[in-house]
Amino acid sequence: MSDPSRRPRKPAKPYRRPQKDPVRILAFEALRAVDERDAYANLVLPPLLRKAREKGGFEGRDAALATELVYGTLRRQGTYDAIIADCVDRPLREVDPPVLDVLALGAHQLLGTRIPPHAAVSATVELARVVLGDGRAKFVNAVLRKIARHDLDAWLERVAPPYDEDPEDHLAVVHSHPRWVVSSLWDSLGGGRAGVEELLAADNERPAVTLVARPGRATAAELLESLGEEAAAPGRWSPYAVRLTEGGEPGAVEAVREGRAGVQDEGSQLVALALAAAPLEGPDKAWLDGCAGPGGKAALLAGLAAERGAVLLASEKQPHRAGLVARALEGNPGPYQVIAADGTRPPWRPGSFDRVLMDVPCTGLGALRRRPEARWRRRPEDLDGFAPLQRALLRTALDSVRVGGVVGYVTCSPHLAETRAVVHDVLKQRDGEAELLDARPLLPGVPDLGEGPDVQLWPHLHGTDAMYLALFRRLR
Repeated sequence: MSDPSRRPRKPAKPYRRPQKDPVRILAFEALRAVDERDAYANLVLPPLLRKAREKGGFEGRDAALATELVYGTLRRQGTYDAIIADCVDRPLREVDPPVLDVLALGAHQLLGTRIPPHAAVSATVELARVVLGDGRAKFVNAVLRKIARHDLDAWLERVAPPYDEDPEDHLAVVHSHPRWVVSSLWDSLGGGRAGVEELLAADNERPAVTLVARPGRATAAELLESLGEEAAAPGRWSPYAVRLTEGGEPGAVEAVREGRAGVQDEGSQLVALALAAAPLEGPDKAWLDGCAGPGGKAALLAGLAAERGAVLLASEKQPHRAGLVARALEGNPGPYQVIAADGTRPPWRPGSFDRVLMDVPCTGLGALRRRPEARWRRRPEDLDGFAPLQRALLRTALDSVRVGGVVGYVTCSPHLAETRAVVHDVLKQRDGEAELLDARPLLPGVPDLGEGPDVQLWPHLHGTDAMYLALFRRLR
């Protein structure tokens, strides 16, 4: 009788090399760049996609999937972290960041796309074998199989605190925003639960790519005709806006390549148009964009100024951003000037301008649809860092405009500390020197603009970034 302990072992399975999936490898590389270098996905992803296309075999649908994987993972990072944390036996801070990126990519495929669960797990484990190695791929496989047991709604029931016990924490997990951002947006809305939930949900939607036809160089009608009605539609509010309806690649649009049009959110167009439309007595020949980089609003204002025989001075502190402004204005039909200068110590004389736009640096909480990673980078203390600069730049704007002239204070943030608090403080300091104008009539056709006189745009109400605008007239 044979000894069972001496039975021959089954031959080991031959080692199988992992299958390299260029789409998921590209998505992983983009997430690592965002995490390691504090890069922004909207700057990292296009060159990666371009390089992949140049290699060949990378089609339009591959680019669309890679884009969805990157942006979807970043938008829902907070939610996915809570779910992953429930599936591992250690704090997330003890899990290597590259492993977390792979797990988050897998979680998004399982919970945020229509990819079949078995395919999502299999493809992500193969990715893990390529970028992490076989050992850590086994960990990824185990965690993803746990995640695959429930759909997103069931997971949210499991990991989100009940709304009645902690409303802000509940919304933070369900809608994937840091708690302090939820609280800040809620305060800015000044409404009930419905408004804030709609806003948070809108922040997680992919925004349409919006183009601007630069006055004197192109018209919206020309863009629409060249793109065709299946690929584009008119903007909702701005007469210069065109929306790409199929999420097309703006770099492929001839007018964009030639600089006659640009990519610009409709909210940014509206605030620039409002400044240009503000009633003015006396001369209207000299305009200033005091924080012009990277040049989108400056290009729109320069075209409008040229139509009236006015000249725009575009000033930007950072030389490389001033270069971007110069590129955006190249080909403008009228005269303009671009300089690199510190807006808090301007080289121009006080009272030199008839219209002044001051689009100040801010936390960027109004553009979380397009820069979802910003919500995870910003901290409440960042507000204190921006506050002195925002007030200084608004004071410069009021000094730079002539008596009777108009100033537009703009910021891509709805946080009250960056909007009304700045306006209130500077008006109080400059008692009697300026007054607020009602900006609402200068955005014709745009609904839900509040009680005024300032304007706050919202993603969930207007389909734009959350741009803020306050208009001033200098009195003395």
